[in-house]
Amino acid sequence: MRALTTTVDGFALNGEPFRIISGAMHYFRIHPDQWADRLHKARLMGLNTVETYIPWNLHQPTPDAIDLDGLLDLPRYLRLAKEEGLHVLLRPGPYICAEWDGGGLPAWLTDDPGIRLRSSDPRFTKVFDRYLDLLLPALLPHLAAAGGPVIAVQVENEYGAYGDDTAYLQYVEQALRTRGVGELLFTCDQTHQNHLAAGSLPGVLATGTFGSNVARNLERLRTHRSSGPLMCAEFWIGWFDHWGEPHHVRDAADAAADLDALLAAGASVNIYMFHGGTNFGFTNGANHDHAYTPIVTSYDYDAPLSESGDPGPKYHAFREVIARHAPVPDEPVPAPGPKLPATVVDLDRRTPLLTNAGVPAAPVRTTEPPTLDALGVRAGLALYRTTLPVAGEGVLHFAEGVGDRARVYIDGSPVGVLERERHEESLPVHVPHPGATLEVLVENMGRVNYGPRIGDPKGLLGPVSFNGTILHEWDTHPLALNDLGPLTFGPADDTPPGTPSFHHGTFDVDTPADTFLSLSGWTKGQAWINGFNLGRYWNRGPQRTLYVPAPTLRTGTNELVLLELDATTRPQAWLVDTPDLGVAQS
Repeated sequence: MRALTTTVDGFALNGEPFRIISGAMHYFRIHPDQWADRLHKARLMGLNTVETYIPWNLHQPTPDAIDLDGLLDLPRYLRLAKEEGLHVLLRPGPYICAEWDGGGLPAWLTDDPGIRLRSSDPRFTKVFDRYLDLLLPALLPHLAAAGGPVIAVQVENEYGAYGDDTAYLQYVEQALRTRGVGELLFTCDQTHQNHLAAGSLPGVLATGTFGSNVARNLERLRTHRSSGPLMCAEFWIGWFDHWGEPHHVRDAADAAADLDALLAAGASVNIYMFHGGTNFGFTNGANHDHAYTPIVTSYDYDAPLSESGDPGPKYHAFREVIARHAPVPDEPVPAPGPKLPATVVDLDRRTPLLTNAGVPAAPVRTTEPPTLDALGVRAGLALYRTTLPVAGEGVLHFAEGVGDRARVYIDGSPVGVLERERHEESLPVHVPHPGATLEVLVENMGRVNYGPRIGDPKGLLGPVSFNGTILHEWDTHPLALNDLGPLTFGPADDTPPGTPSFHHGTFDVDTPADTFLSLSGWTKGQAWINGFNLGRYWNRGPQRTLYVPAPTLRTGTNELVLLELDATTRPQAWLVDTPDLGVAQS
């Protein structure tokens, strides 16, 4: 018997009427040592369920490996949810969107231009089958049928906005069923009738995604399915940010009124997001409509629970709304967590990136510049080197552009920047002498997570020429930056200002607590605390601070490393007690 079933107008859990009041929180965006805290706060707000995507690209970094450790220990997350008394909605994709790098599809898969993604193409279904064969044995003990917390599993994700291959959706359904997933299955789509028609399956619950206009959207769902539960599987109560745009917020009272309307109509809900978390490392996605726009490191989403796990205005407003429709625990609302005292960090040691590129990775010699994808680099940067055959004034042309931001140097001196976001492909330069060294440092700013451009390559995307002459014989250093241990730091005075460099500093902590890294005066780069990659910073904004989870700190001496790609006005950083996500736009 399935634990969760549908009735003529709702759900039943083990035969008793049940309404799903869920909130999204992605385990892979939260430090594992904070999972229990976030789950506890979810229950105290009145949620009876939590929802999470499963990112294929992180769990299967290579075709024959599955990773379920640390940040990816999903079985542990599910155990903690059960211990807290929460049910779970699982969304394994294969595609998840989620403003996540590549929409969760592995780069080793999207590298192959011959595979038709998210389709019944046997080449695609074969690799997804392999993934499920590796993943599901560890998850089956946590399904409701085995006494676990997982009561429902999603089939694909907003497929109606992408395609109409019904045979493919049927394949995903059967791929789950034949591997032991007997729980309720559901699809979710935007409530446009064409999307619902293309993205749903007979016998599978169809749900909608929306953030307002509750009555209209529920009516569209009812038009699509004349009976059964009404559910908003993504009730958007905030939004995400792109670099260079304002910070998005939504008024708590406005969001609470729409939540009240949903619950008053008898619908079930999954609040997206209850707790957004952080795009640690190089995991942020990007959009590409008319231009490429990468997503910032914070995934705060203006959610009820802030990026650092503190209840905000929506937490209190939503708790009051839920209490009008369902039981809410008679326990106090959690107070904001402790924060580290303000701390100044002097970054007084340094090592240049360009001259040390061979330390993280040896060069690959090719005739033409390879893409990062051809080098097997999922994320990070690459340094390309060749020589310029003639001297004089001229134009460097990068056929097909760059993916996604390139800093160009001649004999170690910066000569310009090219951005995919601005559709830039050419750069006027002066070559001081024949044989001058050309270096191009290319940064992958995040893979597109929505639409037809998923799988776009990174790095140098075509031939590079100077005044029409194509340049050959390239040495390329892949810089995945997974391990900074081999780096050796020296006095900062030994490195010329403005050179892309790793900066190192230490600071002392009496009692670890959450904090926020403020980088006023720094330009663009990546930050690590004790080897933990906090993510990307950029003075373009809106985000001005990076969240530092308390578990990344230790009592005593701690290390901060910044990879500054441009320049800084002073070699200092600050740990502060308040986040700065930018000027808000509602």
